[in-house]
Parts: sequence; C-alpha cells; structure tokens
Amino acid sequence: MSSERYPFADIEKKWQERWARDGIYTSTVDASRPEFYCLEMFPYPSGRLHMGHVRNYSLGDVVARFFRMNGYNVLHPMGWDAFGLPAENAAIKRGIHPADWTNDNIAYMREQLKRLGVSYDWNREIATCSPDYYRWTQWLFLLFYKRGLAYKASSRVNWCPGCQTVLANEQVVDGECWRCHSQVQQKELEQWFLKITAYADRLLADLEKLPAWPERVKVMQQNWIGKSEGAEISFPVEGMDEKITVFTTRPDTLFGVTYMVLAPEHPLVEKLVAGRPEATRCREIAARSAPVTERERALQEKVGAPTGRYAVNPVNGERIPIWVANYVLMEYGTGAVMGVPAHDQRDFEFARQYGLPVRVVIRPEGLSSTPDPGQMEAAYEGPGIMVNSGSFDGLYSEDGKKHVVAWLEAHGVGRPQVQYRLRDWLISRQRYWGVPIPLVYCDRCGIVPVPEDDLPVLLPRDVDFRPGGPSPLARHQGFVSTTCPACGGPARRETDTMDTFVDSSWYFMRFASPHADRAPFEQDEVNYWLPVDQYIGGIEHAVMHLLYSRFFTKVLHDAGLVDFDEPFKALFTQGMVTLGGSAMSKSRGNIVDPDEIMDRYGADTARLFILFASPPERDLEWSERGVEGAYRFLNRVWRLAREFAEEYPNPDGARIVPERLSRRERDLRRKVHWTIKKVTDDIKERFSLNTAISAIMELVNDIYDFRQPGGNHAPTVSNGDGGARGGNSTGDGVAVLREAIESLVLLLAPFAPHITEELWQMLGKGASVHLQPWPSYDAEAAKAEEITVVIQVNGKVRDRVTVPQDIDEDALKEIALGRDKARAFIGQKAVRQVFVVPGKLVNIVTDA
Repeated sequence: MSSERYPFADIEKKWQERWARDGIYTSTVDASRPEFYCLEMFPYPSGRLHMGHVRNYSLGDVVARFFRMNGYNVLHPMGWDAFGLPAENAAIKRGIHPADWTNDNIAYMREQLKRLGVSYDWNREIATCSPDYYRWTQWLFLLFYKRGLAYKASSRVNWCPGCQTVLANEQVVDGECWRCHSQVQQKELEQWFLKITAYADRLLADLEKLPAWPERVKVMQQNWIGKSEGAEISFPVEGMDEKITVFTTRPDTLFGVTYMVLAPEHPLVEKLVAGRPEATRCREIAARSAPVTERERALQEKVGAPTGRYAVNPVNGERIPIWVANYVLMEYGTGAVMGVPAHDQRDFEFARQYGLPVRVVIRPEGLSSTPDPGQMEAAYEGPGIMVNSGSFDGLYSEDGKKHVVAWLEAHGVGRPQVQYRLRDWLISRQRYWGVPIPLVYCDRCGIVPVPEDDLPVLLPRDVDFRPGGPSPLARHQGFVSTTCPACGGPARRETDTMDTFVDSSWYFMRFASPHADRAPFEQDEVNYWLPVDQYIGGIEHAVMHLLYSRFFTKVLHDAGLVDFDEPFKALFTQGMVTLGGSAMSKSRGNIVDPDEIMDRYGADTARLFILFASPPERDLEWSERGVEGAYRFLNRVWRLAREFAEEYPNPDGARIVPERLSRRERDLRRKVHWTIKKVTDDIKERFSLNTAISAIMELVNDIYDFRQPGGNHAPTVSNGDGGARGGNSTGDGVAVLREAIESLVLLLAPFAPHITEELWQMLGKGASVHLQPWPSYDAEAAKAEEITVVIQVNGKVRDRVTVPQDIDEDALKEIALGRDKARAFIGQKAVRQVFVVPGKLVNIVTDA
C-alpha cells in the first residue's frame, strides 16, 4: 500500500479559491427551505488568531456544514468586534492610529479564517468600527433615549486608572478591571446609563424560554439579576421632617431592630450631623469610604459612628439610634439598613463591636424557650416562631412576613417591594476608539439628540488619543463645537464614547441584512433568520454580552422592530485550550501559533485535532503528539480513498443487493450504517463532536480490515472476460466498499472540508461534497446480527457469550446455564430464578 502523504498545501489553497469563486456558502432568504442560523461570537481583531479561536470557529463550522448538508438554508456569517481600548492602547504603544491597527489586524485574521476553511458568507462581513455599522448603533441609542431607557445621572462609578475610563459593574472582577487588572477606584461622575433594570423581571422570567442554554449560564444570570422579595419600610427621623426608607427581605424581624445604619455617602447623613459634635467622625468615615470599591468595603473591618439622631420604629414606636457605617453600600437597596443583630450576621458582628443591644424575635424551630441574647455566638438567620413581636407572637416567620407587610401597608408606613441586585448599565467611556454618543448640549435647549438624518456622528481621525487630562474627544475643538439641531445656536457635542458591549449587543441582527442603509436591518430578513439557532462562545460572557444582548432584543421587540424577544435559541459554551495546564496567553509564553500548525500539517489537521482531543465543553490540553496523530489519520483516509478510486474508477458501480452479501460484507455495511447514525446523533443531538470523530476513525479501521490483500473479504469485480481481480469474494463487495468510502468522505466533510472535497472529486463525483445530502442510515442494516451478553451469578459478572441478536429468552437462559464459567460458581446450589435483560445480560440467582 502506498506511503504517499497527501499534499495538503496545494489541496487547501485550491479549494479555498474554488469555494470563493463559486460562492457556495452565500446565503439568501428562501422561504421554501427551513433556515438555520449558526453563529460564533465574533472576535476582537487583536492581530492574530489563537487556538481558542480555532476551536470556537471549527465547532461552529461543523454545525453549519452539517445542517447545510441536511437541507437547511444556513446563515453562517463573520465580523469584527472592532472598537475598544486594546486597539487604542496598542496604537499608543506603536505610534499609529487605532483605525490603521484595527484594519490591518482584520485583514490578517480574515485570511487566517479563510485558510482554516470555515464556511462563512463573507458577503455579510461587518466591523463595528465602520461608520456604516456604528451609524445604526447611534440610531439604536437614540431609540433607547426616546423610550426613556437612556439617561444621564451623577453617581459613584467604577474608575480604572489603567484604562483611564469608567467601567460597568459587570466589568469589575474581584475589585479589578476585567481588561487590564488595575485596582478599580470609586469616583463621582455624570455618566450615561441604559435602563436595563426596567427589564430585570423579564430577563429573569424569560430564562425559562431557554431550555437549550447551559444551566450554569442561566444560574449566573439569575444570580446577577438577583431578585429579592420583601418590604420597603419608612422610619421617621425624630425631631426632623425626614424619613429613612429601608428595603428588607425579613419584615418578620422588624421588632428586633435595635439601630439604623446609613451608608457613609447617603445624602441624609450631612443633614443628620450638621451642627452636631458627631459630625467630624461621621465625615471622616464618609471620606475614607468614598474612593473604596464595593469589594474592598466588604473586606474591610466594619467601622461606624453614631449620628446622635434617632429614628422611630413604626411598629412599636421605639427610639432607634442612627449610625453611619462602611458596611452599608449606597448602590444596593436604599443605602440604609435596619440593624437586627439577633438575625443578621453582619448586624450581629457590628452590634457586638460597638456594644449595641441584641433582641431575639425569632425562636428557632424545635426550641421550647427563646435563646438568651447574651449567650449567642452568632446570629440565627433561619425561620422559626415569632416572639417579642407584639400581636404577631406565635406566627411562623414565613407567614409572619405577609402579616407584618399587610399591617405596614394598612398603616401607610410600608409596602411589598421587589428589588434586584442588577444595576443600570453604565455605558459612558472617556476614551477615543468607540462609538460617539449622538447628543449635543445647548445652553438654551438642554440635551438635544442628533437628527437621524445627520447620523453617523463620525469619529474625527486627527485626535490626540493619548490618555491624560480630559477625554480625547473633549480635547478636539473641531469635534466638540457644533450647532444645536433645535435652535441653530452654538452647542457642544457629548465627548464620551459608548461601551463596546453596546456594539456587540445587536450585531447578530445586522448580519441578517448587513447592507441595509435605511434601517439597522430589514425587518422581513431579520425575522426570517433570527433568533440565532446555535450560538457558540465562552462562558465568560454570561453576565455581560449575553445579558446585554437579551436586553437589547427585548427593547427592539417592544419597539416593534423584531418579532422575537430572545436572541439565541441554543447556546454552547466551549472550554479553553490549555498548554501545561494553563490557558494559552502571551504573558505565560505558552502560545501555539495556528499559522505554524497549518504550515506543518494543514488546516484540516488543526481542525480535526482540536475537535477530537476533548469533549467540546471541557478544556483541551494541547498535544503535539495528538496533532501528529490527526495528521496520520487523514493520510490513512487519503490513501484508502485514492487507492479505491484508482482500482475502481467507475463511480456508478453495482447496486447493493443485501440478500447476496457475504457475512463480512454484511459486517462492513452494518458498521457503515451504525456510524452514520452515531455521527448524526452526536452532532445534532449531543454536540459530542469528539465521539463522532472517534466513530469515523473506527469505520476507517474496519474498511482497512476489509481491504486486506488476499483476505477472504477483499472485494472482487469482473474483468469482463470471466476473470476477477482484487480477491476471492463476489462483485457485491465493491459496491459495499464504495458505499463505505463514499459515506466516510461525507461524514468527515464537516470536520475536514478540504481533503474530503478533493477525495469526493477523486471518487468521480461532480458537485461539491459540501452541497451533497447528508448520508441516511438503514436501521435494518445497522442492526447487529450478533450481540455479546453478560452472564452474572448472583449479580456478579462471571462470563460473556456471543449470541444471535434475535435469540429468544428461553434459548438464552439455556445457553447461560450451560456455560462452564457460570456452572463453576453455581456449584451444588439450587438455581432459584434466572433474570434476562434482553440484549444485555442474564443474571442467575441461586440459594445462599
């Protein structure tokens, strides 16, 4: 057998050019066919693809090719998440413009993706930094503004000193910037927000509409949204016309309040302490807390001070001292907490630290007496029986919550309330390389939207985008100075740019009609293609991109622009590619360059290894030996198909007549049809691409066994004069072998598109292998003629036996009872019963 290696470089270049010329991956609306929209999260054009990209895009390409071969009208587009700080910082470092850096990277990465053989419709390519795209990002911002979902407010924000810009709450990870890992600080700034909280309840409830999303992602979104049901309660301030409003999930503990706490930055603090001796200490705590992030506050020692003022508990009229403390955050709830030290651990620790009273109002279930507060070592936070709670004594605490809230509502001092951990999305950024916010400020008219006909508001190219001082756009007078669209007077442009997650919150819709110039997308096309049928990307986007995209989709649905209210039907989150147990990164020096792998082994080998080496949802450890193994396998396939094509050049060979097949021919055919079913189910039902490839590899082994020279199963074919060549079987073997090899090429096509395209043509076929129907399997042919059955004695495996697949139970019992190994364990004991699990096992039960 030939040892020639397949010429991957020539083959891959040839077919990439042919696919582009023929446009076989171009998508158009076709109402006569079922559609399938497959999308991988588009990349940031950082300069080069890494192996994580290769894995992500190879996974998506298998799915797209599989559904295309199954008759679906497939949309499989690609674009670039092209705005953002990395490009700006790289440009500063290199002394070039961010646009040039970005466009050069896009050009290089586009060629890498084409070289990888991914079946994208490049006619739909988009880049978020293109004015043709960000015109519509600005248009969507104005839609949000008109619907009351975009607003400007002064608030404490997360400030990254490294990136010189603010961050959304979702972009602060363990107190650090998600991008540069600088320690995040707190600043008071006026910023633009999108009102995602208006959709909190729907974002939470509609997770039920997503059964094809990983449960882990849904739980992460549930926790981030953080729905809490409770009560809002007003405590009058003694001697002042002021009230302190708190939100609590434990109204049943209201009689246990022994102090009130305000966040240091609460606006009421200054009013409470003005002119009082306590003012100095309270202001010190406020000043020390101001620059500290929420996470740092949570880790700090609890520090507090009394204001000298008192509130009044609305249920019993008790005077309650009002304190200021750093463990209360203005960003959550109302910035005020009722201190119930007996039933909240943080309050308990604070009360013990400062000698504040502890009052038990919930007796734990199972206790006959109320615990002594002086003996408590920790707060009791569980349910129980209400005590020391006036007319509510004796109620189970869960029932007591409802009764207390009803009493508060009846007396006008409280009401039921639902609150969320989720905060509005801060989108202002004080850097250059992003979408300008399309608003102007006029001294006469106030905030004025830029007219839609004047969009896009273009980024000026001649900008000093180096950090320091005001934001880059604020330093560009030609950009800042403009005319008010309402009155024609002088005005100033907004100089913040948008968070780049705004750009990526709708890009999947633009792919439906990327050249639309009168709207973000054509409604009939977006409603034909969307929602996305299969979305693929990293789990790190669970509470940023994926949540924001769901929010955007719901807003556009409510505005009547789309018919769907969830963007992605099915979500798959792939694992990372690691080397030496760590994620590949430049800083660790453990990068594997995809170009080098494709140069040495070809794109198909790179794809096959990365799809085979691990279940796609798990991390994949890079292995050079594994890459070489994938390369060897493809060479085996090459030799097998090429030699068959040379020996049997007639592509229209004999038809298979099952009744005429020999045992070995039936065995190979059974393996073929079993493999077709296995690969189909693994791709479509289980997303288990590694096991699909494993099944294909097994089929190749079986075909090689069938082809062994001189064997009693080598195929033969008539030479026209009564002779034969190739072995000592019938001509039916050639038909079986042809079916096996053609099925092999079709099954392998989504995984290794170049080599299979070449082999398909070599086998005498015409149109592209990727436009062929996916092979169907014959259920009867796939059935095993013989099966292996386990024999147990008293539940323990003692033997195995091969029997006909259609054997009846009585015959199977007789065989099992007569096996020597089984008899050895039965001995002289009486057989009480014999259980049969058809097709799997026989269990012989004996006396003890």
